[in-house]
Amino acid sequence: MATTAMDRWLPGIRVARAYRRAWLWPDVRAGIVVTALLIPAGMGYARVAGLPPETGLYATIVPLVAYALVGPSRILVLGPDSALAPIIAASILPLAAGDPTRAVALAGLLAILVGAFMLVGGLLRLGFVTDLLSKPVRVGYLNAIALVVIASQLPKLLGVPVEDGSMWDELAATVSGVAAGDAVPAAAAIGLGSLVVILVLRRLRSPVPGVLVAVVVATVATWAIGLEDELSVVGALPSGLPAPALGGLTAGDAVSLLAPAAGIALVAFTDSAVLSRALAARRGETVSGSAELSGIGIANIAGGALGGFPVSASSSRTPVAEQAGSRTQLTGVVGAALIVAFILLVPGLTAYLPDATLAAVVIAAVLALIDLPALARLWRMNRLDAVLSLAASAGVLVIGVLEGIVVAIVLSLLAFVDRSWRPYRAELGRVRGLRGYHDLSRYPESGERLPGIVLVRFDAPLFFANGEIFNDWVRSRVEAAGPDVRTVVLAAEPVTGVDTTAIDELVELDDYLEARGVRLVFAEMKDPVIDQLRRYGMEGRFTPDRFWPTVGAAVDDLTGTLRGDLEGTRWDDAGDEEEDGGEGEAGPG
Repeated sequence: MATTAMDRWLPGIRVARAYRRAWLWPDVRAGIVVTALLIPAGMGYARVAGLPPETGLYATIVPLVAYALVGPSRILVLGPDSALAPIIAASILPLAAGDPTRAVALAGLLAILVGAFMLVGGLLRLGFVTDLLSKPVRVGYLNAIALVVIASQLPKLLGVPVEDGSMWDELAATVSGVAAGDAVPAAAAIGLGSLVVILVLRRLRSPVPGVLVAVVVATVATWAIGLEDELSVVGALPSGLPAPALGGLTAGDAVSLLAPAAGIALVAFTDSAVLSRALAARRGETVSGSAELSGIGIANIAGGALGGFPVSASSSRTPVAEQAGSRTQLTGVVGAALIVAFILLVPGLTAYLPDATLAAVVIAAVLALIDLPALARLWRMNRLDAVLSLAASAGVLVIGVLEGIVVAIVLSLLAFVDRSWRPYRAELGRVRGLRGYHDLSRYPESGERLPGIVLVRFDAPLFFANGEIFNDWVRSRVEAAGPDVRTVVLAAEPVTGVDTTAIDELVELDDYLEARGVRLVFAEMKDPVIDQLRRYGMEGRFTPDRFWPTVGAAVDDLTGTLRGDLEGTRWDDAGDEEEDGGEGEAGPG
């Protein structure tokens, strides 16, 4: 079937045209199962974001329907997210000044700005920007976000009255309240009981979601025993559909929310892209990162325009949909329709839903964000990555949630610069019995330099931060090789670029070597890098006779012999020598 422009912009239409009857019940069943999680999770995350619980349902309904039309992934479930909720609160509550209506309007504007950033990023094919948050930094950031959310929900879980403040203030107030006997026993019993039920059923992989069991049991118990006057409850929801709620906003509000919106867009898409790619791989499909960016962006714009707040793909609800047999985006539409039915037909059911149970739902969800095994693996594999992860956590816990995003991005960039600043570098030589040229540090006993040649490899692009390191290192190799050196060969295949600062270092190195009677030449340099040298006006200095297509060709020409004639580089199998044509290549070491 030919792909039309509508199919490209509205993938849901393409799926609908090819829809199979056999998919209908699995999609409906999955929609029913997921709804049991969508309702309490939506209300709980709305509370974490400092918003009325119904906004969490609006922020679920609209994005699900919008994404069903424009989203490229067939089973990705969008909705309020535990990692985003504290960032939303930190962004809008200082501007809302205690006005719930204004907080809702600001949250909607924030979602629209987040969606706009994502949509523009998708149109410009900027899906790669998610690499600004490396995995170690993302692990540390989410670990800290989970602790922030848990600290904010502990007072509700235990029924301890505390004033809003920083994470440390709320945690200290909670501990003091419990020690002073201020906790409400009924709230603590229901909250802790709900948390145990959710975690135990999750551990047992129960087919019935523990969230559903906890919510139903807690609501029924509160109604049957008459506890609604003794502990805090959600209360009946307003009976109405999602509607615009953007009144009273100013241009200054938009300006104030631009930076938080950019950070939320980055965090939301980073997690969504990872989840989307993993699901697509399991199903034998491919998903364009840029299309995903646009789809989630449009869903956020639609949700923000109709009373919602920023959302992303759910790493807890999407796997449930997949396990329940979801086949297409119809699962999300069914979930949205059931939430609408809930709001219109039985909004009073939440009148007996304890806040302590909602707190348990949120805490159980964010516990999944804490990944201590990943931190332990990082510590074993790479201490620097582990330190970066811990630093990202500290940034959130000490400086703040919003500022923590900036800390996380800066740490990721510093990690990249550090690895490029001090990349792996090797002097290559021949090793008796092995074809090619290998890292001499790996073969201290059997490796040897080529006569009159220093063969080096630098595993990074040359740029302002490492140009001097490259220069000094090559000089040190020439010094170590002694007075007989006549040529330095740079195995340049790993060098993917040279900036204007590094070219000065390269020229300085060339002058230094020339003064010593040594010639600098290049092997396997990529054509785009050679083009860069030409743009820098280097064609007169680095003439074509300084470039060889392979390391083996360079060594052959410079020594005037075939590689097979060099002692220590002969193949054990003469047939290999003939087939290879006698060219020596740089080995992986």
